[in-house]
Amino acid sequence: MPISIESIDDYVSRYWDEHIVPSLVEYIKIPALSVDFDPDWAASGFLDQAKDLAVRWIRQHAPAEWTLHDQSLPGRTPLLLIEVPGQSNETFLLYGHLDKQPEMEGWWDGFGPWTPIIKDQKLYGRGGADDGYALFASIAALKALAEQGLPHPRIV
Repeated sequence: MPISIESIDDYVSRYWDEHIVPSLVEYIKIPALSVDFDPDWAASGFLDQAKDLAVRWIRQHAPAEWTLHDQSLPGRTPLLLIEVPGQSNETFLLYGHLDKQPEMEGWWDGFGPWTPIIKDQKLYGRGGADDGYALFASIAALKALAEQGLPHPRIV
């Protein structure tokens, strides 16, 4: 089946604006620092908050044939694994993370790391462009392939 780049672009753009940006706005509000920068990460609970947001979003948007594994173990940072059946014997890995780097300095007046702001169609805030979007973007891409009826390998 031929690929319609225009249709995929339209689908992903619509999906991004309607379903992903609102979730990224909520994700940015969570100061879920990497364990290298938050040694009390388990007590703060921010990584769990980010994981819980992701789990809710996945359950709302993933097709029934996808399997979500929540590998939250005591003393270990959360791990989410999604298995997406494919139409070939190959397996592709898509990776992202939900922890963030420190807030740093130098934010413009009125902007801050945990305050999401949309200006000129750009979303500002910590984590929204530092791989925090990877989960959402991966699912949007896979749903766009399904929308086009295009085959793909198994994805984890």
